[in-house]
Amino acid sequence: MMSPRWQIRRRPVPEDRCARLPDSLHPVLRRVYAARGIGPGELDLSLGGLLPVGGLAAALRAAELLAGAIERGERILVLGDYDADGATATALLISSLRALGHDNCAYLVPDRFRYGYGLSPEIAALAARGAPDWLLTVDNGISSVAGVARARSLGMRVIVTDHHLPGERLPEADAIVNPNLPDEPFAGKSLAGVGVAFYLLAALLRTLRERGRLTAAEERRIVNEGLDLVALGTVADLVPLDHNNRILVAAGLRRMRAGRLRPGLRALFAVAGREPARAAAADLGYAIAPRLNAAGRLTDMSLGIDCLLTSDPDRARRLAGRLDALNRERRRLQAEMEAEAGRQLDAAAAQLVADDTLGHCLFDPGWHEGVVGLLASRVKERTGRPVVAFARADDPQLLKGSARSVDGVHMRDLLDRVAVRHPGLLLRFGGHAMAAGLSLRAADLARFRAAFEAELAQHADALAGPGLLLSDGGLPADQLGPALAQTLADAGPWGQGCPAPLFDDRFEALEQRLLQARHLKLRLRHADGGEPVDAIAFGQSRLPGGGPLRICYRLELNHYRGRAEAQLVVEHMQSD
Repeated sequence: MMSPRWQIRRRPVPEDRCARLPDSLHPVLRRVYAARGIGPGELDLSLGGLLPVGGLAAALRAAELLAGAIERGERILVLGDYDADGATATALLISSLRALGHDNCAYLVPDRFRYGYGLSPEIAALAARGAPDWLLTVDNGISSVAGVARARSLGMRVIVTDHHLPGERLPEADAIVNPNLPDEPFAGKSLAGVGVAFYLLAALLRTLRERGRLTAAEERRIVNEGLDLVALGTVADLVPLDHNNRILVAAGLRRMRAGRLRPGLRALFAVAGREPARAAAADLGYAIAPRLNAAGRLTDMSLGIDCLLTSDPDRARRLAGRLDALNRERRRLQAEMEAEAGRQLDAAAAQLVADDTLGHCLFDPGWHEGVVGLLASRVKERTGRPVVAFARADDPQLLKGSARSVDGVHMRDLLDRVAVRHPGLLLRFGGHAMAAGLSLRAADLARFRAAFEAELAQHADALAGPGLLLSDGGLPADQLGPALAQTLADAGPWGQGCPAPLFDDRFEALEQRLLQARHLKLRLRHADGGEPVDAIAFGQSRLPGGGPLRICYRLELNHYRGRAEAQLVVEHMQSD
């Protein structure tokens, strides 16, 4: 597959921001925080720093409705989504309702291959079979105008909780909790679906306490027990880690490291070969979430939700084992699809270079619908361009696509412009700035490709030139040790919008060997001298030519046989 043309650029570090940070911070960490706009008021990640629940007034209104439903013993059906955000939000509310003694609850997740995403009229009819009094959506529903109307016509009352951007028309639900509604003043616009569910839960617990149905101690216990799920879903959904989200993730990670995590999560850590005592956001994003998502991508997310809900450690281990097996199958499918995508790009390499293609629209009839999102992400990473990857739907006349974008191109807005300029071309679409989903008729693929490329042409300036790698500068040779690596790890959580520190320096490669035929293990010497340091370049099999190297890397701890040693994790390397 073609490699992206990367340009390494060092992040600007505003001196005034640096000066406002406390002198007690490590100088490198002050530089890293300042470059990300983190000020002294955002260093405290205790739960007390969360935006107050009362600031999301819609959550208080919805909580009043739910509290009444609980007091009357009414049946509540949680309608989830088939990704990790929706799964954790579903598990959070179901487990919390049960902790409140309200067992008259259940959940439903649409079969993505049969019904697609969200509360459609068909899903409303399916939900009605269980005769719920209340339908409570998590991580979906804000665009379900027809689905909500159908649910209410079938006798259900509906509460929508979602974080996706609304359309021009809102569903006529009994309550809508979404920080991104146009008239919503709540500052936490970056909450994931599980974050919105958490705020609804906090509002519900407060309401029940004020009604004398719950003690303050019980309220704190239920809130704390859900934090592991909130952290996992927030990291998995790649929402920006603003201060509020960093607090939520940090709180969940603290519980995991202290061993206070539910059996399903403990079992997922075990099959992933990770230690909860050293849990970091990267473990959630790269090890736990993919195993959970594998169920939604290939079969049924109920498997993942059941793993998160079970209190039986033995059952948790069995379910985690099944999720791990699904993840291995997902990786196999993804590798095959990436190889085919690479062949498609390589076959068109001359044209791509000549035309300086601004994006890629890919399709293969053998690709799996549940894996095209991962494929689009990987191709985007390798080419530095927006990507849409399609697979056939259950109906062979239809295609379902997953889109991934880069900075400067808002993917959902781009698809909206395509829909406006080409009525009827897109059957469904939705998403965020960096990721979106869509469906269209197979016969319209060429028409969509032309429309997609025409819209990207409006972003030529943003897409011009090489992709950027933003570095936090260099490190002296004597800083490449476990002490600074531990300091940086402790300074997280790192993630979307608050990326892990990335440094760049010049090195000489002293030794190299291949691990598992696909990862390059290196022994490097810093250009300034000093002791050699270990490094690993995942997914790379050879060095980029001879001579000195310029390497972009993350400084991390490698735990092996009871020892923790510094290791450079190579993100990019090029001949100097």
